[in-house]
Amino acid sequence: MRRAIGTGATLALLALAAIVLWGALRGKPQDLPWTPLDLGAPVGAATGRKLAALGDDAPRCRALLVQAGIRYTALPARRPAGAARCGYDDAVRLTAGGARRIAFAPATVGTSCAVAAALAMWEWNVVTPAARRHFGQPVTLVEHFGSYSCRRMYGRDAGAWSEHATANALDIAAFRLADGTRVSVVGDWQDTGAKGRFLREVRDGACDLFATVLSPDYNAAHRDHFHLDQADRGAMAWRACR
Repeated sequence: MRRAIGTGATLALLALAAIVLWGALRGKPQDLPWTPLDLGAPVGAATGRKLAALGDDAPRCRALLVQAGIRYTALPARRPAGAARCGYDDAVRLTAGGARRIAFAPATVGTSCAVAAALAMWEWNVVTPAARRHFGQPVTLVEHFGSYSCRRMYGRDAGAWSEHATANALDIAAFRLADGTRVSVVGDWQDTGAKGRFLREVRDGACDLFATVLSPDYNAAHRDHFHLDQADRGAMAWRACR
């Protein structure tokens, strides 16, 4: 057991050293775990973990939104009586305009600030470039199935609580292009043309920004949406991308 722990620690240190060397050679601060997060910077090797860490620092998260020109409304804290594992203190509602051009439908959705920050970076770095590549036009609307829901995973009566229970997740259902074309997860995931390629590209790009990304490739429960969340698993912990 002692040898296994020592081996694990050594591998973790080697991985950290490799990241440091890689970041230094590339000259990109977003690849280094200790440099400040900038939502307007390109996505780097450490960006996803920095975004997830914002869940522990709501004031800093909101300040980063302002710095990046992201319009939002801070939502009142929500703590349902008799539901100790549900609710939120730092949720925000993103609005289109400013540095963001994509709206949400329904527009009333609120998420944790960490999810909101990642959504903005996903729009800029992944969704908009992918839409222009595959369709020659931008996405103007993202349809979703909601964020906050006081429940355990998969709606079970027991077991782990869902990240939805704290508004730390959002389920993405479809994208609307500028000309009105709709690209949906349930209808176009198996498409072999531009729609299918677009969906896989935005799924894969989300994996660099969210702690958890689940798609139809994961299981039947996700056949009609992408689940995106910012579960806090620690600075060097695993990330789920499927």
